[in-house]
Amino acid sequence: MISYADYLQLLPKTELHCHLVSTMRPATLRELALRSSVELWTDDTDRLFEFGDLVEFLHGWRVAHEVLRTPADLERVAWEGVADAVAQGNLRYREYYINPQYFAHPATPGVAPMSYVEVLTAAIAGLRRAERELGVGFRVIVAINRRESAEAAVDLVREMIAHPFPEVVGIGQDDLTPENTEDPLRFAAAYALAGEHGLLRTAHVGETPSASPHNVRDAIEVLGCDRIDHGYRVMDDPAVLALALERGIGFATTPVSTTICSGWVLDPAHRIRAMIDAGLPVSVSTDDAMFFRTDLGREYREGLRAMGIDAETAKRIALTGIDTAFCDDEQKRMLRADFTAQFLALDALLER
Repeated sequence: MISYADYLQLLPKTELHCHLVSTMRPATLRELALRSSVELWTDDTDRLFEFGDLVEFLHGWRVAHEVLRTPADLERVAWEGVADAVAQGNLRYREYYINPQYFAHPATPGVAPMSYVEVLTAAIAGLRRAERELGVGFRVIVAINRRESAEAAVDLVREMIAHPFPEVVGIGQDDLTPENTEDPLRFAAAYALAGEHGLLRTAHVGETPSASPHNVRDAIEVLGCDRIDHGYRVMDDPAVLALALERGIGFATTPVSTTICSGWVLDPAHRIRAMIDAGLPVSVSTDDAMFFRTDLGREYREGLRAMGIDAETAKRIALTGIDTAFCDDEQKRMLRADFTAQFLALDALLER
């Protein structure tokens, strides 16, 4: 027999909100930083991943991009991240945010840029290897860097259209604007172009202390988002909540990150628990595993338990990750069959 914590650890899982750079191992980060002479945000290795808030974390997140100098670096990180997630949380499918703009305009003078095609080719090579060897499916969402201009976002979508990859299925947006705001409508033209060319759409909204439920509404109604990342402010406005429920919009939430970026406590009063209780399609992810010292197993084992989520709801969350994924129907069918079989085996072992 197994404990409930072990049960949650072993549940098969998807992850729909995951930044590729944040799947890096801490040891890899330090190794590549030393090789590339990149100064990390602190010299104290014991405090390397201690962040006071979202803005402080994002500084470190940007620096981490600077250590990835070659296509081989990206391929390595992609492979290692999948292997770790399988071991730590029984990952079976994952969607990645990749932001080519950081590599096209490296922050360090003298560093050769990597093109959109080079970045995507390298990352996808590592992920394809993991799919062959570990059976973990994947898709890629190209992320707009909100620190850059609206025009640059349109140019990025044009790159996607000009250089299609079968695994690249959608557009998103990450980081914050130079004013440290979400401002999703700043990139409306890029989203409109993506929609015209059949790309799926998502956006990081409703996350920050200054965000509002109107950011969630704008992402749904104006940007045409098929899914929302974070979106916690949806609970602040009954009309926006009703809109999300009516449209069946999925929410890719990240419990552990909210304890750092928002200062919330993981307990039954948490917004994510309220979103689940309200009937929203909620999945659970790590967001930035390395930086938040988390993994997919911990998000379930500690995060869901702390919020008072029972086994049946945990299984529903795992299945919601399939239902709201950006993969095709055949892959969803295969994932559901795999998950259902694993649920039966685990239910038989769970201590009651």
